[in-house]
Amino acid sequence: MTVTLITGANKGIGYETAKQLLELGHTVYVGARDPERGEKAAAELGARFVQLDVTDDASVTGALATIGAAEGRLDVLVHNAGILAAGETGGPAALRAFDTNAVGVVRVTEAALPLLRRSDNPTVVTVSSSMGSFWAVTNPERPEYSLPLPLYSASKAAATMLTVHYAKSEPGIKFNALEPGPTATDMTVAFGIGRPPQESARTVVRLATLGPDGPTGTFSDENGEIPF
Repeated sequence: MTVTLITGANKGIGYETAKQLLELGHTVYVGARDPERGEKAAAELGARFVQLDVTDDASVTGALATIGAAEGRLDVLVHNAGILAAGETGGPAALRAFDTNAVGVVRVTEAALPLLRRSDNPTVVTVSSSMGSFWAVTNPERPEYSLPLPLYSASKAAATMLTVHYAKSEPGIKFNALEPGPTATDMTVAFGIGRPPQESARTVVRLATLGPDGPTGTFSDENGEIPF
């Protein structure tokens, strides 16, 4: 049975990804910062809960130790936790955005690598964003062009670049980043845009269920690879 960890999985795209992977037979660990919300989501889904705050080293280490003790390996890691970082653009806000959206990817990946290396088909999926694409934010015909989210954009660009470099340094593990599509979540409610999270989760699931010969080091959306 495939063992999967999804960060920030108590709601939104993470929750729907967990639901769809459970339907495919995965053993899913719902990673969430808030124990009450995480346990509630896991109970609703029929998943397993692990307390995981991507901005806290001890929390991350503890979460992966829990999975390691119970499962002995990790087959799929989905980096879904993130913040929008809208509004203020000062130093503290920038540190929060990068700590969650980019450094969090490093923390969890590094802690997960020993378990991923024990898998027969290890896969890492980073829920990034086309807001972190230079091509998209400089194209007047794209919706990203007019969205004022500099910290989110910059931190997601970093997350995508980290994905590329991990793919190069860990050739035995597939690392891919994606743009899930405009999704109606708590993060986007202020913009009044987006489709149901379950639709965007399908793109995550596609990358989370790649075979051993699947691609690595890519940045894509539901229609295929996109410029970075």
